[in-house]
This record gives sequence, structure tokens and C-alpha cells, in this order.
Amino acid sequence: MNLEPDAYKRPAFLFAGKPDVTDLILPTLKTSHALTGPAPKVDAHAHTRAVRGDLAHVRYAGQVFVSHYAVPMPRTVGAAGASLHTAGREDAEVIGTLAAGETFNLLDKAGGWGWGQQGEDGLVGYLPLTALEP
Repeated sequence: MNLEPDAYKRPAFLFAGKPDVTDLILPTLKTSHALTGPAPKVDAHAHTRAVRGDLAHVRYAGQVFVSHYAVPMPRTVGAAGASLHTAGREDAEVIGTLAAGETFNLLDKAGGWGWGQQGEDGLVGYLPLTALEP
């Protein structure tokens, strides 16, 4: 099998019209990480870091230890807008509102709810998937 000398450096996949996902990952891979003690705790009430017990935004790889890291899927909030909740339930506390046309970076979806972040550095929480456009 003959490969180009630098074939291993190319990304495995690219999103059409989107930035190369390796730009999000490679800076963290260039540093060394030692097991020097417990991982830093994330303030669960801050609602500004896309980190939860099982999943985190890929930008936190190498900073927090979770079982999975996700590349965000940008979605647009529909015409009705949406309320951002602390949990994927209607009766959960509302922590903010997203206006129609605003970007929501979806990181996970389950049970009709999406978990993600408002824009690039806004609030983190859950909203109904029906409030999002592809």
C-alpha cells in the first residue's frame, strides 16, 4: 500500500463550507497531559461551559475528563424562539431565551430535547428539538 508521505496529517473528513474540525482538536493534542491529580470541577450553576458528566464540547478535550467529546452542529432557532432549560423537561428551570434566527450549537439530542450552547460562548442548556431548524 503506497500512501503519500503526509497522508496521515490530512483530516479524515471535512464539512462542506465549514471550518476543518481538526482546527478544534489539534491544538489540544500538541500538549502533554499528565495524570497529576483529580480533574478540575466544573461549576454546574455557571451554565456557560458546555461540559456535563458524560459529554463536553470538543474544545475542552485535554482540559476536562469525560467519556465523550462532541463537535457542535450549528442549528438555527425557529421563528417562535425558544426557552433554554436546565434539563430536558418542560418543568425544568428556564435559564434564558433564544431569539428567532439565533444560532444554537447542538451537542446532544435525546427524547425530543437538544443539549448545547447558545452561539459560541453563551448559555448552555436544553431546548426542544422542535424549536430548531436544520
